[in-house]
Amino acid sequence: MKTALRLEELGFFLFSIFLFSQLPFPWWYFPVLFLVPDLGMLGYLVGPGIGAAIYNLVHHRLLALLYYVLGMLLASPALALAGVITFAHSSLDRLFGYGLKYPDSFTNTHLGRIGRDARP
Repeated sequence: MKTALRLEELGFFLFSIFLFSQLPFPWWYFPVLFLVPDLGMLGYLVGPGIGAAIYNLVHHRLLALLYYVLGMLLASPALALAGVITFAHSSLDRLFGYGLKYPDSFTNTHLGRIGRDARP
């Protein structure tokens, strides 16, 4: 099952590359903007609860899809780009086992524990 879920995430990531190719931006925007959603980790400087809330907000794929669809409907390529980048980043994160965070600890995710807290 774990392999099937990872393949699904890979498919989502590859689909986001396709969606990006339909936008009017040069290809180099994708890798340059790809890590922007990780700025959400700065919320952990305040504390784990706030950090988890901000991190989850900027890594939520439903919001990413909402940004993309609104960008397309409103003819706003920048908003669609924000959606594609967020969707791509979050999908690749999940492919590697990094999920949405619980408020108790950065290492406690909806996909299981990560880092030193992960069980072998």
